[in-house]
Amino acid sequence: MKTQTLSLILLLVIFWLVNSGHYTPLIMGFGLASIILVVAIAQRMKVVDEESVPFHLMRELPRYYLWLLKELAISNLQVVRRIWLFSTKLDPAVATIDITQSSDMGRVILANSISLTPGTITTAVTAESITVHALDRSSIEALRSGEMGARIRRLTH
Repeated sequence: MKTQTLSLILLLVIFWLVNSGHYTPLIMGFGLASIILVVAIAQRMKVVDEESVPFHLMRELPRYYLWLLKELAISNLQVVRRIWLFSTKLDPAVATIDITQSSDMGRVILANSISLTPGTITTAVTAESITVHALDRSSIEALRSGEMGARIRRLTH
């Protein structure tokens, strides 16, 4: 059995046990039956792979999440300052930024991370670039610096 399949089974068992709250033999049997059914369907559909169960990301993911949370807090404060303090003008911009993500997963994580960050939203993604709308040009320049992209490359490789 592949590592991804075992990971899927483990995640489904944990999810079932946490959400069920009832541990009678009948309910546990229903849980086991539903987990077997879900795994069998996923195997038949050939969707249990490295992208659907990204087990390989688990080592670097906590570090990336902590960095992203810090960036979200900083960006949130910047947006609040720009909106509440009328002395700071908004300077919205749309830009296409070249990206170096080689995998679909890397591009999706980058696009979602940008859209999660207050003041920026991803409007289009291609294999070579990403189009971003930002409330301020400095956000575009921060993305062009490539720190987020480099962190995602470390995460996905």
